[in-house]
Amino acid sequence: MRAPALWRVAVVAEVRQETADARTLVLAADGWPGHLAGQHVDLRLTAEDGYQAVRSYSLCAPADGARLEVSVQPVADGEVSPYLAGEVRPGDELEVRGPLGGWFVWDPADGVPDPVLLVGGGSGVAPLMAMVRARQGAPAPAPLRLLHSVRAPDQRWYAAELDRLAAEPAGPVVDTVYTRRAPPGAVRPPGRLTLPDLERPGWRAQDAPRCFVCGPTAFVEAVSGLLVEVGHPPDRIRTERFG
Repeated sequence: MRAPALWRVAVVAEVRQETADARTLVLAADGWPGHLAGQHVDLRLTAEDGYQAVRSYSLCAPADGARLEVSVQPVADGEVSPYLAGEVRPGDELEVRGPLGGWFVWDPADGVPDPVLLVGGGSGVAPLMAMVRARQGAPAPAPLRLLHSVRAPDQRWYAAELDRLAAEPAGPVVDTVYTRRAPPGAVRPPGRLTLPDLERPGWRAQDAPRCFVCGPTAFVEAVSGLLVEVGHPPDRIRTERFG
């Protein structure tokens, strides 16, 4: 049996702003055992009176020694996310437990050349970004497409990095669906993700991609249903949902 994950003290090494209200925390945790792209961690806050609150967050970058990264967006009336997204500073300490999860993972070094289709809704792009980044270090990167559904251009997480990677000759294909407000000159009008958005040569059912879908429950169920509808086998679709 696998040993249970232990709580560790992690120091906030860096804070990066992703959007107006979301940011990435880079943590340093001594003894961190490493992780796979797609896994998550628990973060625990303890108040002065001893009250504790625990929340789960996806890791958004591949393993890098003792360093791990999570991206956080505040949730209305949340106990943990407003503090992490607005008050935590470099040098602060947090408690972290992990890595957790073994189903929604992708190891680009597994030697399987099948194309990979990643579909994320809003903050559900976080574990998918770990997969995009992990692919960059693979000796023979599999064809990878990231399809991200967001409300508006200013709500794209990791926008500059994704645009840079997509511009590289062997980089991933990055497509964005805007549901409420599209940027000037956009060919696709704002609206929810639909079947034509999923159907791109190289990642169709006949191409046998491995599919990873992450986001709010309704989004994940809708996207998974569309993928099955056009012929993707259910056992090739892995999902992670929240809310």
